[in-house]
Amino acid sequence: MSDKDKVFIFDTTMRDGEQSPGASMSLEEKIQIARVFDHLGIDIIEAGFPIASPGDFEAVTAISKILKNSIPCGLSRASKKDIDACHAALKAAPRFRIHTFISTSPLHMTHKLNKTPEQVMDAIKESVTYARNFTDDVEWSCEDGTRTNMDYMCKTVELAINCGATTINIPDTVGYTTPSEYTKIITTLKNKVPNIEKATLSVHCHNDLGLAVANSLAGVQAGARQVECTINGIGERAGNAALEEIVMAIRTRNDLMPYSTGIKTELLSKASKVVSNATFPVQFNKAIVGKNAFAHEAGIHQDGMLKNRKTYEIMTPESVGVKKTSLVMGKHSGRHAFKEKLNDLGYRDVTDDVIQSAFGKFKVLADKKKHVYDDDIAALVDDSMVLDKYVINLKSLKVFAGTGEPQKAEMTLDVYGEVKSTSETGDGPVDAIFKCIKVLYPHDVKLQLYQVHAVTEGTDAQATVSVRIEEEGKTTVGQAADTDTLVASANAYLSALNKMIIKRKKTAPIEHETQKVKGI
Repeated sequence: MSDKDKVFIFDTTMRDGEQSPGASMSLEEKIQIARVFDHLGIDIIEAGFPIASPGDFEAVTAISKILKNSIPCGLSRASKKDIDACHAALKAAPRFRIHTFISTSPLHMTHKLNKTPEQVMDAIKESVTYARNFTDDVEWSCEDGTRTNMDYMCKTVELAINCGATTINIPDTVGYTTPSEYTKIITTLKNKVPNIEKATLSVHCHNDLGLAVANSLAGVQAGARQVECTINGIGERAGNAALEEIVMAIRTRNDLMPYSTGIKTELLSKASKVVSNATFPVQFNKAIVGKNAFAHEAGIHQDGMLKNRKTYEIMTPESVGVKKTSLVMGKHSGRHAFKEKLNDLGYRDVTDDVIQSAFGKFKVLADKKKHVYDDDIAALVDDSMVLDKYVINLKSLKVFAGTGEPQKAEMTLDVYGEVKSTSETGDGPVDAIFKCIKVLYPHDVKLQLYQVHAVTEGTDAQATVSVRIEEEGKTTVGQAADTDTLVASANAYLSALNKMIIKRKKTAPIEHETQKVKGI
């Protein structure tokens, strides 16, 4: 592709993205993010707003010193003091960009700046000319561009280019525009500004109406060759255009958008995680990098995926750094996907009767749980493979808890047909219960998970308890529900323990029979 087909990626995660409530990043986090971005292939990294705070100044300075490929950039208002701060923070870099801006919409000029259009023109001339003294890479933005009079915008853009700006950015500052309107703005600038060929047109869209990515791509198709965006789409209010969505849209629909970005897309998932760890979690259904982006639950979708991935995936998970597609098992999953999951889990020789029984239990469980995990499915199959009742069953339980007295449990179990009882104290009622079980059926397992969920609301809610135990690399999961959380806890642990006994029998039947004879 020619240079005209290259779309430059300008990342503002650490500047505009950090302005999102709750997204403040430490210096160490910004340096870590910058290293990932540099490797990712981002062209320009807007590292901060140096005049805003000592912390921003320090971050821009530190980032400008470590970048090997990306160009560091600092933001400034139309002020010599701001521009001086940018230069001071960036000057250690072999090349850098100063990004200066001023509002041009009637609303902003009147109520925010208290300036006339003529005074704004003077400020553009002074600021761009001054910034040009420090670098030949100057970007100018007309804040609130999409609510600016078109004829006036053309005049400001022409002036900024004449003063030395090499990139002209048209921000949709409040996420107000639509793709067709934004296309018209970019097209008008290309047709009416006489010196427009001397600068690269850039788009910077906010997501207030959910159109940031669509507007950005419309701008590119109209002739813009730089996109300002953020990883995970973070930013003020509803956020910015998401970098990963822009890049993958261009890559996936290269037939309609025959451009290149130079981004190493297989690092997108990693970049998303680094930013998410420093800011806030990504929603599950977020395009490209969300947990569910390559997950399929509906039975029809899963069946299609198993036959040909292209039926329901327009890009591969590997292309964005996700290791593999995940067939999330849920209430909409079909028998085909369930059987395939059993094969993946190693249950290749189970009979149709067992599969049918396990699938029925799976459907019941899936109605209660949002996600059914591999251990849950394995537990269902193990349950279905048991012809008799569990070898260990709870007969009775009494628990003494509260302040002033040690927590104590009195328990009776049926162990291989023999009724046994004991009383034990513990660090809390649950600990006392689990100690009773270990006394009545001696065993050595590691408790990996103990989790309590309320099925419904209110003080009379039924509690569902999940227990996961591990023994010599083998894990089992037990689950039980009861309005008494402590009874549910005992039954959940016993469920996991019975399944472990089944696993022992499958892997070491002779040892199992010896233990049975010894009554342990």
